[in-house]
Amino acid sequence: MKKITIKVNLNNNSYPIIIGKNLLNNTGAEIKKIIPKAKKFLLITDKNIPKSYIRSILSSIKSKNKYLFTLSAGEKSKNMNFTNAIIKKLFKYNFNRDDCVIALGGGVIGDLSGFASSIFKRGISLVQVPTTLLAQVDSSIGGKTGINSSEGKNMIGTFYQPKLVLIDPTTLKSLPHRHLVAGYAEILKYSLIMNAKFFSWLEKNSHKIINLTDMNLVMYAIKESCRSKAIIVQKDEKEKNLRAILNFGHTFAHAFEAVKKYSNDLIHGEAVLYGMMIASSLSVKMKMLNINEYQRIKNLYRKLNINYQIKNIFNKKDINKIFNYMQHDKKISGQKINLILLSKIGKAKIFPSDLNKNIKPILAQQFN
Repeated sequence: MKKITIKVNLNNNSYPIIIGKNLLNNTGAEIKKIIPKAKKFLLITDKNIPKSYIRSILSSIKSKNKYLFTLSAGEKSKNMNFTNAIIKKLFKYNFNRDDCVIALGGGVIGDLSGFASSIFKRGISLVQVPTTLLAQVDSSIGGKTGINSSEGKNMIGTFYQPKLVLIDPTTLKSLPHRHLVAGYAEILKYSLIMNAKFFSWLEKNSHKIINLTDMNLVMYAIKESCRSKAIIVQKDEKEKNLRAILNFGHTFAHAFEAVKKYSNDLIHGEAVLYGMMIASSLSVKMKMLNINEYQRIKNLYRKLNINYQIKNIFNKKDINKIFNYMQHDKKISGQKINLILLSKIGKAKIFPSDLNKNIKPILAQQFN
């Protein structure tokens, strides 16, 4: 499959998403087309990223003023300390707003780099080069940045669009299978909330995606996911209404991650897979989703050997902890939380749910 370009049309904040094999070697040239004034470049990455990726990008940038900042991998790096460390680095080398930050890695790197870029001198050019499936299809697109706090995930953040997103699917070959499944969660999400035909396609092809057995199919899945995200972001950049449907499964997921203290016991995509299953179950309970369609979702999980029961990772005593984190969620209004539920496969709705009447019972039901 040839190189694919998807445009995110946001007036002055528009940018291209470029998808293609072996793009890392061309990073410098692609950046020059979009940000011609950039003279200095800070590449931010983590210790899990192969050195060959770093070399490819740095060698592609034809400038003497290129610097590297490497941090620890994982959600625990998404904090104010690392944000300050990035900003100090930018000040040390006298970066200005025409220069460029490049985020090379997964969602943590993208979120953290995006946040630091958005607040440094009120905004420095940002390029996302996601290397995980989850980041390629979701977190690198749309301009949500953020860091975690003791009160929950992504509680501190901004909306700040990148100038360019470069997606090289060959980077997925360096990922453990667990991370491919985690990224698949977001691909599945798009099909469930807005594209029933894509869900039917996934019923036939998902195993080839999570096992990387056909890279053309992987590229197609990435393209469809990016296209879906772009459509939603274009209509609702700052999450005033429609964009909220992208949170399907995430309200539960963020609480699960917080209870696990953002440890490697439960990574983001896994939490989303659990969260989407509970949200689907609640959709049935609220008489929105047909039981047969719910069964199709459950059957796809089973077919791919994906765990969907939270009682395998939590116990009954954790219900109150999960519930407490959900009470701090950004989408709370009074005693209600705006959950995203399904009316059918391919159609999601915002549903104000009572914390005590809807949320606690559905959590307790998972342990029956």
